[in-house]
Amino acid sequence: MSLASAGLFYFCIMKKIAVFTSGGDSPGMNACIRAIVRTAVFNNIEVCGIMHGFMGMIENDFINLNTESVANIIQRGGTILKTSRSEEFKTIEGRKKAYQNLKTNNVQGLICIGGEGTYTGAEIFYNEFSIPSIGIPGTIDNDIYGTDHTIGYDTALNTAIEAIDKIRDTADSHNRFFLVEVMGRSTGFIALAVGVAGGAESILIPENADDERLLIEKLKNIYRRKKSFSIIVVAEGEKGGAAYIKAKLNKEFPELDIRTTVLGHIQRGGNPTARDRILATRLGVSAVERLLNGGKNECVGLINNKVCFTPYKDAISIKKPLPEYIYSLTDMLSR
Repeated sequence: MSLASAGLFYFCIMKKIAVFTSGGDSPGMNACIRAIVRTAVFNNIEVCGIMHGFMGMIENDFINLNTESVANIIQRGGTILKTSRSEEFKTIEGRKKAYQNLKTNNVQGLICIGGEGTYTGAEIFYNEFSIPSIGIPGTIDNDIYGTDHTIGYDTALNTAIEAIDKIRDTADSHNRFFLVEVMGRSTGFIALAVGVAGGAESILIPENADDERLLIEKLKNIYRRKKSFSIIVVAEGEKGGAAYIKAKLNKEFPELDIRTTVLGHIQRGGNPTARDRILATRLGVSAVERLLNGGKNECVGLINNKVCFTPYKDAISIKKPLPEYIYSLTDMLSR
């Protein structure tokens, strides 16, 4: 059987799919859910939502979705399907429960919106029970290989930049040095973009082990220039975050008035930007079409504005590189 005919056969037998969100929420997930549901309805496919991610799959928490179910959600942050992390799904017993519930609900394919942990669970699940799935990158960290941007990343950047602009006013008024901690436990995508867009004097990210030393040297130079205030962006994964860096700097520069601000979870909330809504919509539509035509064990992304698909194993194992040229701009522009 040719690939084309195999895809057509698969399209004919798939009658019902399910969508769920897993891991951390990100702005644009609702826009993605809306696109998935309406694309399925357009193709005469039943679609249901699984509440609370993998946990809801185990607990049989399924809801039927239709065009009306997803009306007026494109502009909302968070996820109407809720999200969680499930320790039980990491066990074979938990996955067996999930499989039985999918069978009971006549679900033949899955679309999962989340990050690496979500993809890992979906791949293991397919290997054990042959339930095909397509993943959609929903995380503000932008650390998923196989796409230029993840759903929620642009909104998180705009939220953080707005906060930094306001902090800069206070820093200038009081002649203070501010350490602003942004999200990014294992990657510096948010810190890097926010630092450049916010005019930070320095950016500390997990990928650069030497940036603490470079920061101290830079602050010595700034102090010699008698600059009265400074904004330094720190990724939360940079050792102990802003609090750790502040303690180090206080020892090195006891005369400076150094303050910290942790932006925290406000970066995950809020209405998604137009860019995130469009990205989420394109990926949602493409995921349904791929699943209905025989796709499985891969995630959808956008590279150079073109839809592409990456196997789960690559999306999980390959580390997405930071744009080094942007990182180099910080040193030049802060002099």
